[in-house]
Amino acid sequence: MLRDITIGQYYPADSVIHKLDPRVKLFATLLYVVSLFLFKNWAGFLLAALFLFGFIWLSRVPVSYMVKGLRTIVVILVITALFNLFLTPGETLVEFWIFRITREGIVSAVTMAVRLIFLILGTSVVTLTTTPNQLTDGLEKSLGPLNKIRIPVHEIAMMMSIALRFVPILVEETNKIMKAQIARGADFESGNIIKKAKNMIPLLVPLFISAFRRATDLAMAMEARCYHGGEGRTKMKPLKYKKRDGVAYLVVLVYLAGIILVRVLVK
Repeated sequence: MLRDITIGQYYPADSVIHKLDPRVKLFATLLYVVSLFLFKNWAGFLLAALFLFGFIWLSRVPVSYMVKGLRTIVVILVITALFNLFLTPGETLVEFWIFRITREGIVSAVTMAVRLIFLILGTSVVTLTTTPNQLTDGLEKSLGPLNKIRIPVHEIAMMMSIALRFVPILVEETNKIMKAQIARGADFESGNIIKKAKNMIPLLVPLFISAFRRATDLAMAMEARCYHGGEGRTKMKPLKYKKRDGVAYLVVLVYLAGIILVRVLVK
């Protein structure tokens, strides 16, 4: 399960999506996430699916690699679907004990599950096709106007970049600790939920210690290099828009216009 975590991992490839300016990808992701909640009909889902899988195809990242990341949210997906299934009022189809399944509940559960899947896949395109440094630069540049009201944009972008960079590192560290504990006789699979939670203690304690040690080492390394925040800093590779970025902006805006038309015209 831990190996299925793809958040924060970069998949190198020579594709159009990889070459896009990170600001374009952040803007496209934001609009795509917003668009997922603007429609409730099949035409909207079809348009969103075409847009998503078109970008995945252009990114040259294997679909199987992206789908693998969905395994880590199966529990959240199931819980969300069940809440929508049993708690949505409407025309009753099945009723047993204190539970009631309605026609509207089934529709709501399915649409919410599909939205979550599209959301995870859509955001995965950004992290898989953009390095942490590019994400930091893109986020800092996009939020640059907030510096005028004294919001520390550079520090916020740096924290997000470090968090994304640490995800695969911590996953790898967890696998190593788990294998070491299994070799010492630890059991992480058998027993009920409570027992499994207790069995995780030998894993979590050294993992937290390792995480704090890495954080301390990183802080010392940044201090040794005289890092004092973003004030007065320059970029080795400043971001500059190119023709393909303008085309990408246009495609995203056309997609958003299509979603709005679908919402208005298709019932």
